[in-house]
Order: sequence, then structure tokens, then C-alpha cells
Amino acid sequence: MKIDLTDTTASKINKGLVKARRAIGTPAVGMVLTLVVVTDEENAYDALKAANDASREHPSRTLVVIKRVSRSPRDRTQSRLDAEVRVGTDAGSGETVVLRLYGEVSDHAQSVVLPLLLPDAPVVVWWSVDAPRDPANDPLGALSQRRVTDSYAAEKPVDELRSRAESYEPGDTDLAWARITPWRSMLAAALDQVDSEIVSVEVAGEESNPSVELLAMWLADRLHVHVRRAVSAGPGLTQVRLETTGGPITLHRSDGAMATLALPGQPDRAVALKRRETSELLAEELRRLDPDDTYASALRFGVDRLGGIQSAAERAEAAAQPAPALPVRAVADATSASAPASGSGPASGSGPASASASASADQGDTDRPTPAKMPPVKKADPQ
Repeated sequence: MKIDLTDTTASKINKGLVKARRAIGTPAVGMVLTLVVVTDEENAYDALKAANDASREHPSRTLVVIKRVSRSPRDRTQSRLDAEVRVGTDAGSGETVVLRLYGEVSDHAQSVVLPLLLPDAPVVVWWSVDAPRDPANDPLGALSQRRVTDSYAAEKPVDELRSRAESYEPGDTDLAWARITPWRSMLAAALDQVDSEIVSVEVAGEESNPSVELLAMWLADRLHVHVRRAVSAGPGLTQVRLETTGGPITLHRSDGAMATLALPGQPDRAVALKRRETSELLAEELRRLDPDDTYASALRFGVDRLGGIQSAAERAEAAAQPAPALPVRAVADATSASAPASGSGPASGSGPASASASASADQGDTDRPTPAKMPPVKKADPQ
């Protein structure tokens, strides 16, 4: 059932909800939270569809806030609130109110949303696009216990991750983090099967996909080894390669659906790593309302501490280059070369050239990567 309300108020919207529930004989029970979706007109359909699909797992009252842009100065001075009330099959497993804000009222969306919140129920705010720089201090974010953003929807995803790290508050989360939950679970299970020291890690994926950075930061934060971020053609995340003293561990996905897990001394196996829809990611985030400490730790590790981005062509070119010769000790100086075979001259390698070469060799040894002892890695929380 749908009820259109033009130039209305929050009080009339509440009355419309009661009227709609009575008309279809459905009481306002069984809803576990209020989900506030902040979006624009362009992305409203997709955001509303994802919220309705997620409500089948988490019955909720969904408030969709759409701030309309007024074209003329006269329109910007006139405030108006239009609403569309949806109850029953049109609203998933809960009830939905689509709010369109015009003029000055768009700057005070919290005053419209506050009277419509379910009493004694948690509030989750999801910005599908144009998330604020500091979600916790945003007027709508201040009403919620959980704040969901999506850095993938930002124009510059890497800069968005830096902003999220600077303004992080307990309760913040990112759909880009939810996208790597299956990868984290699979890698944690793989590491439990290998008793080796991890030397380095490389994570490859699309250049504009922040999930690649988040996975790389999580691995660097947990394993305390050098992690390099590489660029591939996608889709999304494509490969994680862990170099260990017992051989490489590789998790490779080329088609966005099935991946291949390769462990040292074991046959390759196919694993399911399907790219999930937005509704599935949102439903995962709604399963928990407590702070995600693992996400906070990975986010605060910092994008700038990762290894430089390298494309697949650059990696192939680097692999084709001959390996540099290792420094060697000088066998003898000119004096020892002319000494008799009886060994009466100075011993081979005892001259200044030998000492200098020895120092060079020792210096070369220090430049080699030192294997890091793998700390205990817990299996990723499926959230």
C-alpha cells in the first residue's frame, strides 16, 4: 500500500503510517531497528531496493532522505516536505517512508527524521553516496548507533579512506570493508594450515577499488610484514599472494565468482568467492551494532604505509630483468696474487681489498628481506 503526502509534516506522516497499517491489518511489531538511508534522486531507486531486500533479514522502518536541489534562488527560500508512505509488499518486511526535502528544510533533515524514529530501537544511518567527512558529528549521524558509508562510491576512494581514518569513531563502518569478509575468512583459514614464516604479501585488484587497500592494510596490520598493493584489470579484488619460507600461498580470482587457492605441498582447490550485491553487504553490517575494532585497527594502519602501486605490465617487466649479482668477497689482492704457492706470502683475502669486500658483502646481507615470524592469526569474524 502506498500513500502520497505532498507539502506535509512529520505528524501527518506518522498518521499516514498508522492509517496504512490499519488498512492492511499489520501492527507495528517485529521491527528491530530504524534504517535511515541518505541518498540523492539519481541513486534513490538502487538504495531503496537494497534496503528493502536487507529488511527481509532485518525487519525495520526505513526512512529514505532525498535532498532535492532547487534551481532558482526563489525556490531555495521555500521549504517543503513531500513524503511517500509504503507498507506491506511494497516495503519489504517492514515499512518505508520516502522523504523529499526542498529548500531550507534540506539543511535540517534531522528535525524531520527524529519524530519518525521507532521508539526504543537502535538507529543505523547509511549514506549510499556523498557521505560526510565526519559521519559521527553529522546531524543525522549523531542520532545513530551505527554509521555506514561506502568509500567505493566516492570520486577518490583512497582519499576517502584517509578521511575515514582521521574522523573514525566507534560505530563507523564501510561497505568496502564488508566486501572483503569472504577474503579475510579464506586467508585466515589458509594460514591455519601452513606452518611457515611469512616474508611478504602482495594484494592485486582494480585501481579504484578501496577494498584492495583495506585488505592490504588488514594483512599488514595483522602479520607485521611488508605488503605491496598491485593493480590488475579486475573485476574487484583479483589476487593475494603470501610469500612464505615454505612456498607461496596464492588466492586468485579472475572472474568475480570462483577463486583458486594454492597452498605449498597441496593440490590447488576451487573456492567460491562471488561478488555480493549491495543488499547482502548492508544486511551483513546490520547484524552487529557494536564497534568493529578489527576494521578500526586496519583503517588506522594507513594507506600511505603500503608498498607502491604496481601494474601487471610493470610486474612482468620487472620479472624479465636479470637478477643483480650478489656481492662477493675478493679472493686476493695484487700482492697475494704474486706470492709463492708455499703460502709464505700474505693469506688470501687478508688485504685491505678483502676487508672492503667483506664489509660490502655484510652490507648486502642486511639489505635482504628478513622473514617475519607469523603472529597467531585469528579467523576473520564473519560479521
